[in-house]
Parts: sequence; structure tokens; C-alpha cells
Amino acid sequence: MSYEAWIIMTGMLVGVSCALIGSFLILRKMAMLADAISHTVLLGIVGAYLVTRTLDGPYLLIGAALVGLLTAFLVQLLNGKGVQGDAAIGVVFTFLFAVGVILLSLYGGNVHLDVDHALMGEITFIPWDTLSWNGYELGPKAVWMLGSVLVINLLIFTIFYKEFKLASFDPEMALAIGIPVMFIHYLQMGMLSITTVASFDSVGAILVVAMLIVPPAAAYLLTDRLLTMLIISAGMGALSAVAGYYTATWLNVSIAGSMATMTGILFLITFVFSPRHGLLSKWIAKQKTPVKGAM
Repeated sequence: MSYEAWIIMTGMLVGVSCALIGSFLILRKMAMLADAISHTVLLGIVGAYLVTRTLDGPYLLIGAALVGLLTAFLVQLLNGKGVQGDAAIGVVFTFLFAVGVILLSLYGGNVHLDVDHALMGEITFIPWDTLSWNGYELGPKAVWMLGSVLVINLLIFTIFYKEFKLASFDPEMALAIGIPVMFIHYLQMGMLSITTVASFDSVGAILVVAMLIVPPAAAYLLTDRLLTMLIISAGMGALSAVAGYYTATWLNVSIAGSMATMTGILFLITFVFSPRHGLLSKWIAKQKTPVKGAM
């Protein structure tokens, strides 16, 4: 494949992976927790490096998953003790992310890991960091990692689809019929963590947050069916990556930034033209509604 194709594929894998898990977070009104975890996993990455002294292997995924679960646990703990949900997220998010930044500044200066890289990523370098086996080039490591995470997520979605659906729409009913709602919650947080860290090195936290929240939010305006929402959100994530790449090439700007911008543009189009929930359709319906007292 060409240099351009590898970059587009990386962006599409990030878009699809993040949009799928993000859909459930949108349904559960936990979008800001996704934002928090996408930043606090920095602490898991730095911690895994300090323990293992390597950036290779599954250690970063494990470290990020543990910190992601810790973030969800602390937010749940504070919320249960009377702290408002958004305040609990703000406290945990800023504290853990700040600790990660401090550790990274102190001990990560001599490795390929820094705060700017963590936030913005550098997708243009992806095609050069390849995986080799028996002397054969198998393609960029990021593509293999993101592809593996996507396959794992799809397997989990397939196995626990009914449980995820019930826990998202009616957690009380799910609990009443014996579904382990807390297990489902932390399973989703673990999936979110590994998806985030798999995307981290390639595109940075900003694009990860955009892909987690914006395509699912747009899909939510277009359908009331979960499966359709998953398909639409994944398609929007992939489309944002493709359109963002060509826009960045045309304007000679940041590829990750352009992809994130495209998610916003697609959401804006959906927000205006959605058949049922769009501004235009609501305005038309309002015009057709007879005014009280009119002759």
C-alpha cells in the first residue's frame, strides 16, 4: 500500500474503533468520562514505561487499561459519596492527568514520548514504523495494533450485545433480570482505555476525544435503533478520517486536527438537516402547526 493509504487506514481504524465504544457512552450520558479517560491513560502509559523501561509489547495497553478502570472507579466512588457527576469527573481527570504530565516531564525526556506528542500525535510518521517478520515488511505497527483492538472490541460487542443494550437503555431492568451492570460498566471502561491508548501514539488525545464523542452524537440524531446508530457512527468516523486527510493535504495543515474538524462539520450538517431532530425539520414542523386561535 502507498504512504497515503496507510495514513488514511490508520485514521479510519481510529474513527471506527472510537465511534463504536463512544456510542454506548453517549447513550449512557457518559461522554465526558470518555474525555477524562482519554487523557488520564497518559498516566498509565508513563507508569508502564517506568516499570518496564520499554515502549514495545502489551505493557502500555495494560497500564492504560488499569488507569482507565481506576478513573472510572474513582469517579463512581466520588459520585456515590455525594459529589456531582461532572465535578467528580473534573476532579479525577485533572488530578490523574496532571500526575501523568509531571512524571512524563521528570522521567520521559529521553524517550519518544512527550506531552505535545500525547495530545496531538503524529500520524504522518505511522507508515515508517513498520512491523517485520522473517524479513518481510507487514505494514505499520499502529495499523496492526488498531486492527487488533477493533477485532477484540467487535468480538466483545457481539458476545455482550444484549447486555450492553439493556445496560445502556434501562440499567434498573438489566439489574433486575440478573445482568451484572457494574461488570458491564467496567468492561466498557476497559475497552475505552485500550482503544484510547492504541490510538494515542498515532493521532493524539484530541482526535481520540473527537472520534469518541462527535460521530456517535451525530448518529444519535439520525436513528432510534442501536445497531443502526453503531453503523452510522462508525461510518461517520471513517468518513471524517478520509475527508480530514484530503482537506489537510489541500490546506497543508495538521492531519489529526483536520480529521477532528471534519467530525464537527459532519455533526453540524446532521444537527441542521436531521430528518427528525434537525433544526430545519423542527422549523418546518413548527410552520405547519396551526397557531391557537387562528381562523
